[in-house]
Amino acid sequence: MRRGWGRRVDIAPHAPLLPPPEHGVRVGKIGATWWGGRWVHALARFGQRYVLRLHRGRSYARQGRVHDLEVRDGAVSASVTGSRPEPYRVTLALRPLSDAVWERALAAMASKARFAAALLSGEMPREIDRAFAAAKASLFPSRPTDLRAECSCPDEANPCKHIAAVHYVLAEAFDRDPFLLFELRGRSREAVMAQLQAVRDAAPGPRADQVRGVDLARLDAAAYDAFRQPVDDLRFHITAPTAPGATLRQLGRPPGWNFDVELAGLLYPAINRAAARARDLALGSEPPARRES
Repeated sequence: MRRGWGRRVDIAPHAPLLPPPEHGVRVGKIGATWWGGRWVHALARFGQRYVLRLHRGRSYARQGRVHDLEVRDGAVSASVTGSRPEPYRVTLALRPLSDAVWERALAAMASKARFAAALLSGEMPREIDRAFAAAKASLFPSRPTDLRAECSCPDEANPCKHIAAVHYVLAEAFDRDPFLLFELRGRSREAVMAQLQAVRDAAPGPRADQVRGVDLARLDAAAYDAFRQPVDDLRFHITAPTAPGATLRQLGRPPGWNFDVELAGLLYPAINRAAARARDLALGSEPPARRES
C-alpha cells in the first residue's frame, strides 16, 4: 500500500524471481565479435526509449534466464524464466530481404575474394554493409519496422525485459555463427555460399594456366616459394580463430562418407592442436610442459 497526493493506492507486491534454469544461456561478454556488437548497436539506433528498455534485459541475459533458443525458418524463438512458473515465450523475426536485394548484394560480395575467404573461415567480413548498401539495403536492422518481436508476458512495451534479454543472447549466438544473420534475412548458409560460388564461377577471369595475370608456364619451379617483392612493410596479427573449426563445418561431409560420426569431429582435435602449436612457434612461446605418466 502506498499513499500519495491524498489518495490511498494499493500496490500488488511483485512476485520473487525464480532461479534461472541450469540449461540457461549465461552471456559473458556481449558482442565479442564486431558483428555481434553491431547487432546491439543497430538496436540502440532505434532511439533512447528503446535503449533504456533494452538495458533492462541485460541482467536477465547474464543470469542465464534465456533458454531453449532456436532459429528456424528465419525466426527466433526462446523461453525466458522470470517470476512465473511458466517461462515466458519470446519470438523474433527480421524482415526478409527480397530476391533482387540478395542478388545485388551477392554480386557485390562475389567481386571481392576476401568476402568468400572470411565467410569460409566463419567470420563476417567488415565490409559486408557495403555489399548490402550497393543493393540499397542493410543486413542489420536499420529501423524498428525491420524487426518483429512478441512476448507472452503482460508488459505491452516493446522491448520488454524478456525480449531485451533474448536480443543479448542472440548477439552471442551471432558471435558463434554469423550465418544466423543471413538466415534471419531469408537465406541459409548453404544458399549464400552456393550462390556466391556460382556468381564467382560465372564471372570472367584469368585462363586456367594463369593466376591474376601471371603466366604459370613461365614460372621457375626452383623460385616457387621466393618472395617477388620486399615484405618488410607487412604486418601480421596471429591469434586463435574466433570460430574454431568453421572451415571443417563448412566443407561438410566428403563424398562417400557413410559413418555415423562426422569427419569434422574426428579431425578437429588434431587440427586444433596443430594450429595451437603453429601459433606457439610463430609467437616464439613455449608450449606447456607435458606431464610424465
